[in-house]
Amino acid sequence: LHGDRTLDVAAGVARILEDLGVPSALIGAAALAVHGYPRATEDVDLAVATDPFSTLAAARRRIEEELGVAASLVTPDADDPLGGVLTVTGEGFDPVQVVNFLNPLGTGSNPGRDAVEGATAGLIAGTSLRVVTVPYLVALKLYAGGYKSTLDVLELLARNPATSRDEIGTICARFGLAAEWGVIVTQLAR
Repeated sequence: LHGDRTLDVAAGVARILEDLGVPSALIGAAALAVHGYPRATEDVDLAVATDPFSTLAAARRRIEEELGVAASLVTPDADDPLGGVLTVTGEGFDPVQVVNFLNPLGTGSNPGRDAVEGATAGLIAGTSLRVVTVPYLVALKLYAGGYKSTLDVLELLARNPATSRDEIGTICARFGLAAEWGVIVTQLAR
């Protein structure tokens, strides 16, 4: 990771989103690192829940104009579990991806909006970036699915033993992830 420059770009993207009325929060490997589990990554992910066709398109234009970087937007179709991804690239920083958890064409629900709403500020010195809490980070990882996400959840919980397992269970149940959480609970009991 290109560290400070990447975080500066992510903070600039978050500021533009906020100006457009869209709160955002750090997710993915960068959020794992903030919560005590650093692992290799090649980008920084911000979560949002907004209209991809109007608001994210406006954000893309403003990011290019105001930050002087390239930004590309992939919008969703009705089968996409996410609501599109905005990718910001340029010289001297790692890609910043804005992962949208609102697909106006789809019917599914996910923990993205609630994760952003409950995110915490002040966890990264020198930046206003908000970070999702451990329970929501677990739910987002379980929503993403896959072996790597399962390993991330187990390691994250090992490094954050005071995190309420009941809170995680409640969040997972609300978004249809109770079975996935049950697998984690079984593995934790071993």
